[in-house]
Amino acid sequence: MARLVVVSNRVSAPKSGTRAGGLEVAVMASLKHNPGIWFGWSGRVSVKTLETRTIESDRISFVLTDLPKEAYEEYYYGFANRVLWPILHYRLDLAEFSRQDLSGYTKVNEHFAEELHKILRPDDVVWVHDYHFLLLAKALRERGHQNRIGFFLHTPFPPVEIIAGLPHHERIISALCHYDLVGFQTEIDAANFARYVESECQYPGNRKDGYNTGERVVQIGDFPVGIETESFAKMARRAIKSSFVSGVLASLSGRAMIIGVDRLDYSKGIEHRIAAFERFLEHHPDWRNNVTYLQISPKSRSAIPEYMDMERNVSTIVGRLNGTYGEASWTPVRYVNKAHTRTALAGLYRGSRAALVTPLRDGMNLVAKEYIAAQDPEDPGVLILSRFAGAAMECKPALLVNPYDSEAVAAAIHRALSMPFEERRARYEALYKIIAANDIQDWPGRFLKALTGSPTLAASITKPDEPPPTESASGYSAPSVVVQSFAS
Repeated sequence: MARLVVVSNRVSAPKSGTRAGGLEVAVMASLKHNPGIWFGWSGRVSVKTLETRTIESDRISFVLTDLPKEAYEEYYYGFANRVLWPILHYRLDLAEFSRQDLSGYTKVNEHFAEELHKILRPDDVVWVHDYHFLLLAKALRERGHQNRIGFFLHTPFPPVEIIAGLPHHERIISALCHYDLVGFQTEIDAANFARYVESECQYPGNRKDGYNTGERVVQIGDFPVGIETESFAKMARRAIKSSFVSGVLASLSGRAMIIGVDRLDYSKGIEHRIAAFERFLEHHPDWRNNVTYLQISPKSRSAIPEYMDMERNVSTIVGRLNGTYGEASWTPVRYVNKAHTRTALAGLYRGSRAALVTPLRDGMNLVAKEYIAAQDPEDPGVLILSRFAGAAMECKPALLVNPYDSEAVAAAIHRALSMPFEERRARYEALYKIIAANDIQDWPGRFLKALTGSPTLAASITKPDEPPPTESASGYSAPSVVVQSFAS
């Protein structure tokens, strides 16, 4: 019977100490209906012996592999987060490319392929997640595997004019054409990649029928990620009554609360957002001492200089704003770097009059959808959403804003806080209907159906004519793979 093999950088395995963040919900939903393997990094780096171990839990095998310390730093802190992350978020100016980091990135993709090679069966279906593994399908193909392999990018995918700024893009991005299906969050992202395949790889085909590489037909699709809408709404109803959330709301002394929840990342637009809130207080003095903005931003990738700089900048801006407008009995902005549980956040969302979800660029942004699901239908809050978040493609009844325009965001804050009940309820009902129709439980089935022809793997999947080799095609210490250019 075919197994589903999910691959991601982080794995939320029992007792592993590693969390997969927002990816966890999506992957667990896919493995719920298709028991199989979740393969990824163990969370450990080693300078000597690399270990791969398996944890069995509830019909799922969690296969975890260690990574070499030097290669991990080059792969993760180097190429993945100092080159791919900024470029995929339209920030060529922040990319810092080095051949050494690319070498580390390639080695880690090779290591994952080698460990997968040992356990992969001919009829397994492989689903690879995110920008950490652009080269993985190519490495698996080189080891003889002809399995159906799909890839999903959780970040945005920029236009050709930006992605071509990635050094060696013809070696890296073109490697995605070794996948059978490449999926994206939005139609815009999918169209950008299709244009790349047409202009840079010059493969014949189109979005509807796929692109013929000579070895396979590569399909491209958009599969917007959702949330578990109904269960999150139930969670929020319970959480609002918890001692933690009740304490936070009581501390407001009757003031309205605006909430923002983001990793501390330059793509989230936190500095721009705080500046917009400051402009709101400047233009609407009647709201001073009547509203509190709670920004929860757990620290992220603190070892990278750009993130350290951002952390200092945000703290400085918040301190200045609070010093200018705050009073002994009122702090305009509560800025918290501590992570909170989803349950606690669900309750805080429900107790907030408005949410500021204003990334400068985001693949989807599930905070926007969670905020909607958490609302009280009898007294719903208002979502203020960046037009540059993937969620904006679905959530058009929100107040859509340009996060670079502080005046427009300030005006949206005032509109949200002053919005009549009937308009708030109408917008909420429209938004809830939209996100409920795209529940996370249905998302894996849509992707797998596009990849295999069936939403579950119980249906037969075409097997390759030749089985993969039983011996290693290359060791981890082999020279870095040079990914061929597909330009003709």
